[in-house]
Amino acid sequence: MNGLPVELAHRLADRPTEQRWLVEGLWADEAVGIVGGEPKCCKSFLVLDLAVAVASGAPCLRQYPVPRPGRVLLYAAEDALHLVRRRLEGIGRAAGVALADLDVHVITTPTLRLDHVGDRDRLAATVAALRPRLLVLDPFVRLHRIDENVSGEVAPLLAYLRELQRRHQLSVAVVHHARKGAARARAGQALRGSSEFHAWGDSNLYLRRVGEQLTLTVEHRAAASITGITLALAGDGDGLALCVTERRTAAPSPLPSAADRVARTLAEATTPLTVAELRRACRIRTSTLCAILSDLVAEGCVRRTATGYLTAGR
Repeated sequence: MNGLPVELAHRLADRPTEQRWLVEGLWADEAVGIVGGEPKCCKSFLVLDLAVAVASGAPCLRQYPVPRPGRVLLYAAEDALHLVRRRLEGIGRAAGVALADLDVHVITTPTLRLDHVGDRDRLAATVAALRPRLLVLDPFVRLHRIDENVSGEVAPLLAYLRELQRRHQLSVAVVHHARKGAARARAGQALRGSSEFHAWGDSNLYLRRVGEQLTLTVEHRAAASITGITLALAGDGDGLALCVTERRTAAPSPLPSAADRVARTLAEATTPLTVAELRRACRIRTSTLCAILSDLVAEGCVRRTATGYLTAGR
């Protein structure tokens, strides 16, 4: 049996130390990640804006430059093809780009199942043939029939997309839903299903709606996060596109709240934690901790077992 390829550390190919971007500030180059949010939060409009920007070189949301434009491969599982065309036309109009000039290839098969080997092979062959810079899959829930709450079922599908990204040196953006009523949870922890989704992403975009206000949070594995970007859906007639109404620069993250510390400690734990263990790890009062745990259990973020508490889906 042949061994694995290895290389001395000093012989590894060097890369520039500066951050490389697919879309400056929003999506790292050759990154995988989630575009997440509750239903009706304009996730599809955001990911299509990302696609138009990469395919055309026009700034995403008219604000964020694209250093090296390239082809986009898109699969929109929930939307009819005429609706996908209309949305791309509207976003292109806002960006000053004609639809015919967009290097966006749309997968037209009615179903694509990443839990089927045959469909995974077909997607890989399409990526190999077209060599896109960005692959968009919208939404994840329509791409399988697994249990999204079970880490052991989610992880292989995400690992397949990571392997696709590495083999073909592209970015992968996956649209995924947040749980309803998870407004109090941190953006990544509000995603529906296994915590694998949050851990997987190199660049993640999270949308939240409070009343009529739509807010975007940007999270990166290797760059500063941005919070509080407010967006609005605007346009004329069918030509709708998101636009930035307020942009905040990256700033140091505030100290995590007690609820954040509890949620993070549970997410990082490999076994259930008792109240006493959580109190010592999070350094908060027992009464405060019990109230937080009660809220997290009620929201479906955490579940209680006979031996302690752990993150839901694990």
